[in-house]
Amino acid sequence: MDKELIINALGPEIRVALLENGVLAEIYVDRQDESNIAGNIYKGRIQRVLPGMQAAFVDVGLKQAAFIYVDEVLNGRAPPPEGVYINDENAYAEQEEAGFAEEDASVTGSRTLLEDRRGIEELIEEGQEILVQVARSPIGSKGARLTTYISLPGRFLVLMPTVDHIGISRRITDEEERSRLKETVESLRTRPYGYIVRTAGEGVSPEVLSREMEFLDNLWNDIQQRYQEASAPVLLHQELTVTLRCVRDLLAHEADRVIIDAPAVYNMVRNFIEKFMPRLKNSVLQYTGSEPIFDAYNLEVDIQRALKKKVWLKCGGYIVIEITEALVAIDVNTGRYVGKRNFAETVLKTNLEAVKEIAYQVRLRNLGGIIIIDFIDMESRADQEKVFNTLKETLGRDKAKTNVLPVSDMGLIQMTRKRVIKSLPRMLCEPCFYCEGEGMLLSRRTICYNIFREVCRRGAEPESRRIDLRVNPAVADLLLGEESGLISSLENRIGRQICIYPDEAYHLEQYNITEAR
Repeated sequence: MDKELIINALGPEIRVALLENGVLAEIYVDRQDESNIAGNIYKGRIQRVLPGMQAAFVDVGLKQAAFIYVDEVLNGRAPPPEGVYINDENAYAEQEEAGFAEEDASVTGSRTLLEDRRGIEELIEEGQEILVQVARSPIGSKGARLTTYISLPGRFLVLMPTVDHIGISRRITDEEERSRLKETVESLRTRPYGYIVRTAGEGVSPEVLSREMEFLDNLWNDIQQRYQEASAPVLLHQELTVTLRCVRDLLAHEADRVIIDAPAVYNMVRNFIEKFMPRLKNSVLQYTGSEPIFDAYNLEVDIQRALKKKVWLKCGGYIVIEITEALVAIDVNTGRYVGKRNFAETVLKTNLEAVKEIAYQVRLRNLGGIIIIDFIDMESRADQEKVFNTLKETLGRDKAKTNVLPVSDMGLIQMTRKRVIKSLPRMLCEPCFYCEGEGMLLSRRTICYNIFREVCRRGAEPESRRIDLRVNPAVADLLLGEESGLISSLENRIGRQICIYPDEAYHLEQYNITEAR
């Protein structure tokens, strides 16, 4: 499969697109704000401890207070199976594969047994200073999620200074190579630090691994030194820019070449490659075309399509993607597709095509959390199994951790996908200023009837000669047209004339009733 990284850095934001056979597969956006701070390390101060929630709010200098659960506090209960957080999805996926899976989950050192779990009020107190790393960036109204289990990813290794554990990425399948790497790291480490060998570490010599271990150890020592000297809240370590992260994690194993439009960013990436990945220096190319780079690769259309609720399928069916506060709901419909032979075949074909589009859209939009998929009802158990297995197989190409349950009796598939950063729609969009994010407005006819009831409720003062009604022009058209009989009956009822004034400045649902004396 031909893969390319397209980097658009000519502008106020940096966008990195991963193309697979010319099709947009992933998109990363960096706007130099708090939208993506996963991996940053801070010296924070505990603001408030909540024993009832077994969590605490931490001031790390962001606009919004961050929070930490008891499972993420050192000397507390061992973290959940995914364990230590990695600062980006690519390294995070490898850590999950390698570090704390069922077959390789022996972790010693700072982790404790479940029976030894202590409450958060016993571990930290208000006003205490604490070293934390952002495990998940702020999303919507939720602040950043923190952990004290620090992880520092390099090109070939991930350093976990608070966990005594060595793991190998599952993408390295050769057992001899896995054993060699584990023995090499074990022999090279001088402190009881944990390490994960990333996929890029396959075949790497002990000398190279030793140099990277030394670099990561020095980086950790530097962070600790700054922690001792700085006053909270303060940023101690900032993760690489989205450009360098993508180059470090995707080039060679996920992409064959990088194409960059901004000369300054091109030079920065070239210097980074020559320092850390010299054998790949010829994979970095500078885009010199006159047309904007994303237009040249027809990516703007795909990005706009990824922001729409309705996505059409080639067969004529469509899916609808609704993002709510708690979950993502995806509905599959036959649409214009009527099939050729029988209804069951039509439903199966639509569902199978929807499966591929859903997996693509979930990855492209970076949707996370709970995802509920409402497929078209299938009576055949064999058809249900086929759709379920196809979905699992298609999601296998997604680096983010997913868990899929079989089709339920109600025809639903429930799945979860690890959420680390904002989804694409939440990053690029904001609630509609007109409907305030409701997504629905009262119909014009409903507004007309509300006005009728409001006037009747008020009645009319004896001194008033008429009722002046100011409304949105669309409502005025309905009142003076189809609903003119409503106004006539209202005038007869209150014994007053009603004058309607359309006003462009009025919201569709807004109206004002005044009495003229």
